[in-house]
Amino acid sequence: MAMEEYMIPCLNKKIFGIDCPGCGTQRAIALIFRGEFVDAFHMFPAIYTTILFFIVIGLNFIDRTRNYHKAIISLAIINAMIMVISYIYKITN
Repeated sequence: MAMEEYMIPCLNKKIFGIDCPGCGTQRAIALIFRGEFVDAFHMFPAIYTTILFFIVIGLNFIDRTRNYHKAIISLAIINAMIMVISYIYKITN
């Protein structure tokens, strides 16, 4: 894939030789742009909650009349849980 040439390497993987909880995010985003949604989920299971999280943060900056703080905190917790669970699954299998 030509896009992989421009991706930032994982510093944790380079230094310690193991994946970090965020490994696969860039490739998952590239897969989404190519329309491979299931493969993106398999690459990084928290990709869709991460995208939703950043959309809500963007809405918070754009629409100052509404309070998005509860949604942001809820999405952050859900996203973190998915990342930790999928990371544990990845390193144990």
